[in-house]
Amino acid sequence: MSTQQLDLESWVPRTRTGKLVKEGKITSLREIFERNLPLLEPEIVDYLMPDLKHEILDISIVQKMTDAGRVTRFRVAVVVGNFDGFVGIGRGKARQLRLAIEKAITNAKLNITPIRRGCGSWECMCGEPHSVPFTVIGKSGSVRVTLKPAPKGTGLVAGDVARTVLKFAGISDVWSHTLGETRTTYNFAMATYNALKATYYFVTPKDWARGATT
Repeated sequence: MSTQQLDLESWVPRTRTGKLVKEGKITSLREIFERNLPLLEPEIVDYLMPDLKHEILDISIVQKMTDAGRVTRFRVAVVVGNFDGFVGIGRGKARQLRLAIEKAITNAKLNITPIRRGCGSWECMCGEPHSVPFTVIGKSGSVRVTLKPAPKGTGLVAGDVARTVLKFAGISDVWSHTLGETRTTYNFAMATYNALKATYYFVTPKDWARGATT
């Protein structure tokens, strides 16, 4: 049994959502979002999605002057996802790099969100969830990212940071257009993340059909 499994066995939930998960009354992360429950414990994500992966997007050093002198800390940006419709972005700061990475991963797990995938390209119309279902826009700081549906085989036509976020979300084909200071890695990643979140801001015909049958 791994260390993570042992930690989850000894995990004592502190929130109502965590207790429902530990008792087996909630069996999937998507159910939490469908019931509009708060996600306040990273262990919930570990419990329901043990195959979650992460990748470091950026590591920078920040300094601050105090009465005791100059304090140096690491600032880390991380993306987490299951390559199948869930993605999160997080950032953490600490004097030790390992602690900064752990904080960033925890923050990313708490920010994880489901994204809607589809085939919104009129050139493809295959019906498979390989792209975004329609054009979406995300903003963060000065960065503005527009994601457009692309036919199968196009690939991820985006910058390196956006490409990583899209890959972890399970998107394999997309056109993108970016404005602003994309050299700011965290803002670029957050703008892409916000664009993916926007896929659930609209009601589609499938949602109406699902509502009519429930």
